Amino acid sequence: MNSRPSFKLAIFRCLLAVLALQSSALGQPVDSLPAKRFGRGALDLGLAEATPWLVDRYIRNVDYTHISFGNIRDNLSPHSWAWDDDGFTTNQFGHPYHGSIFYNTFRSNGYSFWQSAPAAFAGSYIWETFGENQAPAPNDFINTGMGGIVLGEMTHRLAHKIIDERRRGFRRQASEVLALIIDPANGFDRIIDGRWGRVRANSGMQDSTPIFAELDLGMRKFRADHTSSGFGLYGHVRFLYGSPFVNYRTPFSYFSVNAELGKDDSSKLNIISVYGSLTGWRIGETKNSRHLALLSANYDFIHNEAFFYSGQSVKLLVFSEFGLPRKIRINTTIGGGPVILAAVPDTYHYEGRDYDYCTGIGVNGNFRINFADRFSYSINYRGGWLKTINGSASHYFLHAITSEFSAELVRHFSLCLEPGYFTLEGVYRHYANVDKTYPYLRASVRYTLNL
Repeated sequence: MNSRPSFKLAIFRCLLAVLALQSSALGQPVDSLPAKRFGRGALDLGLAEATPWLVDRYIRNVDYTHISFGNIRDNLSPHSWAWDDDGFTTNQFGHPYHGSIFYNTFRSNGYSFWQSAPAAFAGSYIWETFGENQAPAPNDFINTGMGGIVLGEMTHRLAHKIIDERRRGFRRQASEVLALIIDPANGFDRIIDGRWGRVRANSGMQDSTPIFAELDLGMRKFRADHTSSGFGLYGHVRFLYGSPFVNYRTPFSYFSVNAELGKDDSSKLNIISVYGSLTGWRIGETKNSRHLALLSANYDFIHNEAFFYSGQSVKLLVFSEFGLPRKIRINTTIGGGPVILAAVPDTYHYEGRDYDYCTGIGVNGNFRINFADRFSYSINYRGGWLKTINGSASHYFLHAITSEFSAELVRHFSLCLEPGYFTLEGVYRHYANVDKTYPYLRASVRYTLNL
């Protein structure tokens, strides 16, 4: 709750590398799940709980770690649970990221997506009940559990994609380090199993799923409350892992990741959005088109100088792909579903907290047209109706409309222009209503590649 997970996790990674200088058994191919190791998973989960707590208790001497048997007794009572007022980034990013490590303690030890999911919620419950002297918070339990599952499966798959056990030398070591940073639980298990750096000519560990990546570097400008910021430098990364039309019955066989970093007074990490498929159904196919429905689990985090929002949701999405003459390709997506929990800006700062916790319905749509893989235009809409469940008595309408033009200059390099805006309408019972619009403009050079 009042912990600072980003610092704790950095310490946690370093300690894992030190603890793991023992070693032992052979690893198993990822394509055929290794034998389940419950004891190892439980040990990893215990380390994920104990290491950051011990650092905060005996090195940093943070208040929340001063627990007693009385605290634990109170925390075990369901009546003690209460919504907390921690900072937006701690609650909406720090807890989901910590939850991803809880999830991966079992995912890296032979358990499937669905079998590993309870570990994220169990890890959260243990931390909230036995690791803090404050009351457990339902927002932390949901953010750590559901957010941890979405971020956990994404990082699990990316880490396996990065490591190629057929390679050796600096490139191999660099890939092992990067994979450890992305998925500390799996990196720890690779070290203690003796798989770190081991060359295996016919390894089944290499993930052959294609990844399409876009890396942008450019300038952006926001306008908030009728004042405009100057142009600032930003970087953006977008990954598309797999295809929605391939292996769609397997959870996260297809997922997208959007991440944006920039010089910003509120946060250096401005966007992290992960949408991952859970299962799918084919609903039609012709010679020039195909259509698929996907159920997805989603995590959103937006925090820039103009606007912030975060939410966990489940959506039913319909993907369509059309091939037209003259090398024209059209892709569309439309869908919606429940928003399990969202943090929405509260102008009136409920009990000192600048956001309300809400639940509701979210919808989205996307249209993209591509000409000969050189020119493209897309327009996106995301909206939602959200009812406050903890905060100022209110409900909200959120809208985001973005569009993008891109033109390839030379192979792999394009110029991109993206105008758009966010709109927040707040209807309050005891205060004046709020209606704010936050336009922005981004211009960048894009590098694309297939991995």
